[in-house]
Amino acid sequence: MNAKRVLIAEDEPHIVESLRFILSREGYTVDDAGDGESACRSLAAERPDLVILDVMLPLLNGFEVLRRLRADPATTGLPVIMLTAKGQAQDRRTAEDIGADAFITKPFSNRDVVDHVHRLIAG
Repeated sequence: MNAKRVLIAEDEPHIVESLRFILSREGYTVDDAGDGESACRSLAAERPDLVILDVMLPLLNGFEVLRRLRADPATTGLPVIMLTAKGQAQDRRTAEDIGADAFITKPFSNRDVVDHVHRLIAG
């Protein structure tokens, strides 16, 4: 059985490494993109099973990446967890309105991230 793939779109290297470690330990294959444009290129090249998407990405923010995912029939149902340092209610509403499946605020609990990933990939 092939490992499920997770794409992490995050520009803070220590967060990427932390997420890569906890998800790899759970058996997931992890790819990463450091900006929104790279995330879109990666998604076009090979579709993951889930995306963890930071709101505040360089070049193209996470909301715009999510809008593009939801507008494309090939990725409209792809599970997306929005990750942000902003715990503001407006960010959560915007993410939900666009179609995020979950919203996690930094700093996050490793267990919370893993639980969300397991639940969303399982369907």
